[in-house]
Amino acid sequence: MIVGRHEVARSTPVHGVKKADAVSFLERLSVEHRTFAGMSGFDGSPGQIVGLPDAAGRFAMILIGLGDEPDPFAVAGLNRFTEGTYALGEGFADQSAAALGFLLGLYRYETYAQGKARALTLVAPDGIDVIDVRRIADAVTLTRDLINTPANDLGPAELADAAQALARQYDADVVITDGEELETQFPMIAAVGAASVRPPLLIDMTWGDSDNPKLTLVGKGVVFDTGGLNIKPGNSMALMKKDMGGAAQALGLAQMVMDAELPVRLRVLIGAAENAIGGAAFRPGDVLRSRKGLTVEIGNTDAEGRLVLADALALADEEAPELLIDFATLTGAARVALGPDLPALFTKSDALAEDIRLAGEDVHDPVWRLPLWPRYRTWLKSSIADINHISSQPFAGASTAALFLDRFVEKAGAYAHFDIIAWNPEDRPGRPKGGEAQAIRAVYQWLSVRYRG
Repeated sequence: MIVGRHEVARSTPVHGVKKADAVSFLERLSVEHRTFAGMSGFDGSPGQIVGLPDAAGRFAMILIGLGDEPDPFAVAGLNRFTEGTYALGEGFADQSAAALGFLLGLYRYETYAQGKARALTLVAPDGIDVIDVRRIADAVTLTRDLINTPANDLGPAELADAAQALARQYDADVVITDGEELETQFPMIAAVGAASVRPPLLIDMTWGDSDNPKLTLVGKGVVFDTGGLNIKPGNSMALMKKDMGGAAQALGLAQMVMDAELPVRLRVLIGAAENAIGGAAFRPGDVLRSRKGLTVEIGNTDAEGRLVLADALALADEEAPELLIDFATLTGAARVALGPDLPALFTKSDALAEDIRLAGEDVHDPVWRLPLWPRYRTWLKSSIADINHISSQPFAGASTAALFLDRFVEKAGAYAHFDIIAWNPEDRPGRPKGGEAQAIRAVYQWLSVRYRG
């Protein structure tokens, strides 16, 4: 946990040391501490942590190596200890990020295998908004937990339960659409989930004063993606429990917005479905009718996420929100282009793209804009329907997917689409391997400035 200085009597200072500064820093220590650090091989390399003892055998201070390019979340390395109360000392350029990194580094998904009990506390320095740091960490925890939950325990109904639990916490309203009503109002969501024994549904959560600016978040909630009749190979299916990562991002961001009481009318829309294989599965070559009225030719059933999003985006667009933002684990093309660290951002608004990019830099939650290149719209032409949902060309897969979604948004004041991976493939400070919140801290920072100033 993280507390203010007045809440503890004693804490151990933690200092960050760049590799270039290690010699000069160690020279300032006592001979005993300098010798101990030297014998421990401490030279400021990234990932190094050494505790220097006092005369009573307790830690007098902790040194964390920052390397040449300091990781803002390096303090998360304290998670190798199981107990203790620590305070940020010198060497951390962004102390808010350091405090957040500490909390993010404590995260463990222990639903199925319990780890060692931990009693770690960080004393936040003066000037840090402890409440906001906790708020962000709690929302990231919700996001990670949802993504990490295996698909056998997280189907569409359980995803709806998570949204309803969040709604109860913040006095929001939730409407669930399923069954025949879903087939009528959201036919593409219904088609994607038709082969599963777990029925598809649409989650519609609203919160805030209706007179406030309308902010709508849309999340892709495909709880597991076999690829449908265009079945995925085994190695591509292994992590498909995370294909609802966009829904998890939307709920995590919604939690931040509601907890901070931003002056908006918030709406969260999640199309939840399992893309399974069976006699009722939709087929390549089918033509589906969408909520918007456009007919959509199916080029590949493994591109189901954009169908789920399109129906939800059409509903969102009907009330012309000031801001419309969607999150989706949508394309491998985005990952090939940008790797796992950089979510792809698509928007027609240069100002919105730049604002979110800068906000991401401020809070160490980077995003990277990719183009909505107009000419590629011709690659989505169909000879028998209004549009094909996949490209006729093997290029720019993330951009053509974004262009498909853009056809379902006309009235929103501004629209942004995030193509994310929602997963850390390796452990890093504050970012354990597994489900991850991506872009939502950046968007929350931007929204906070936009609506609070």
